[in-house]
Amino acid sequence: MIALRRWMAHLARFEQSLDTSLAPRHYGYLTRATGLVLQASGLQLPLGSLCWIEREHGSTVKKCEAQVVGFKDNQLFLMPLEALEGLRPGCRVYQAQGSSGRLPLGPTLLGRVVDSCGRPLDEYPLFSTDQGELTTSPLNPLQRQPIDQVLDTGVRAINGLLSVGRGQRMGLFAGSGVGKSVLLGMMARYTSAEVIVVGLIGERGREVKDFIHHILGKEGLARAVVVAAPADVSPLLRLQGATYATRIAEDFRDRGHNVLLIMDSLTRYAMAQREIALAIGEPPATKGYPPSVFAQLPALVERAGNSDSRNGSITAFYTVLTEGDDQQDPIADAARAILDGHIVLSRQLAEAGHYPAIDIEASISRVMHDIVSPEQLHHARECKRLLALYQRNQDLISVGAYTAGSDPQLDRAIERYPDICRYLQQEITERCDYAEACTELATLISSTENH
Repeated sequence: MIALRRWMAHLARFEQSLDTSLAPRHYGYLTRATGLVLQASGLQLPLGSLCWIEREHGSTVKKCEAQVVGFKDNQLFLMPLEALEGLRPGCRVYQAQGSSGRLPLGPTLLGRVVDSCGRPLDEYPLFSTDQGELTTSPLNPLQRQPIDQVLDTGVRAINGLLSVGRGQRMGLFAGSGVGKSVLLGMMARYTSAEVIVVGLIGERGREVKDFIHHILGKEGLARAVVVAAPADVSPLLRLQGATYATRIAEDFRDRGHNVLLIMDSLTRYAMAQREIALAIGEPPATKGYPPSVFAQLPALVERAGNSDSRNGSITAFYTVLTEGDDQQDPIADAARAILDGHIVLSRQLAEAGHYPAIDIEASISRVMHDIVSPEQLHHARECKRLLALYQRNQDLISVGAYTAGSDPQLDRAIERYPDICRYLQQEITERCDYAEACTELATLISSTENH
């Protein structure tokens, strides 16, 4: 009898240990750290989940937040959102509790500067009762309203020659130091859109403050929401910052507002995705960019545009950094294919003091012919023709090799070139609405044709 009881107790302990080993574990252990990626075993979590890693900080133990970015067999690939100091093999990893993944939305964000997680970066607390998920379901493309109204950007060259429609998505292609931020600030300050959402992704911390206080100004900030994810934060937070800015714009669009979304920059967004993809082992494809980068770009851009009702729109400007002013950069080439037009800033014009340094010949608005009058379209084409004619013969004109009277069209272009340049230039403190830009363009071309 005693032997039977001992055998039954042993069997119970064995069954208990068996149940424990088969039961799902609520924590795991850190096994490896390579670059930006950590590996953990003993824990099963879906992609995108947040978790905590216990790390030593002096004599105390603190938690480091990380996100699941991949898995292989029974190993999870984690990317931390904070500093890695204090991590060692065997650190306990467990799922973050109480994180709903919902971020602040709504009108209480107007005039505020927040980070990628919706936390205020200015000195005031944020009280927002409206919250929502970071991602939304894509709109049916057949239910989107057409682009049939002009958006007044307040910039003469864009209003007159590259007219932008409400719901259009434009690219701003520029190298460094050619006035990209100033042009964005002019549009944010003078646009007719009701709400402005600015996503500063991967920029230097100094530029974030400079853009808010000196370029955007109090007038622009009063009706704007700024999401800042500087270059020194995790690539995950840079990705989330761009997605969060787009989500805020979607929320205001769904409330019936016409929104101007400014994303600076789409290239930094792609670079953040490249860092993550290469870190978890995805092979590079074009100039070091893995295929997932080119899949993420349209997924982000397609969330902008008109809604399925007549009440709201998102007009988006995405800056694209062209390394060495190379317009064939893979990100620039991909962005050009998925956007509704592009504005190219010229370093040559910027060095000559021509601001905004818009290269009219290389720029295009793909919906302009649908939203402007035939008269304005004719005037814009004639202005571009005269400008192109002068620039093609600029070398002959500069060295005095051209004789006046040889070509009446070129004579007209030479005579009107200073007036065209004055039309294209604009001070940062100057606002030119759409009607004024059209009137000045009509006057310029009419005087040329009547000459």
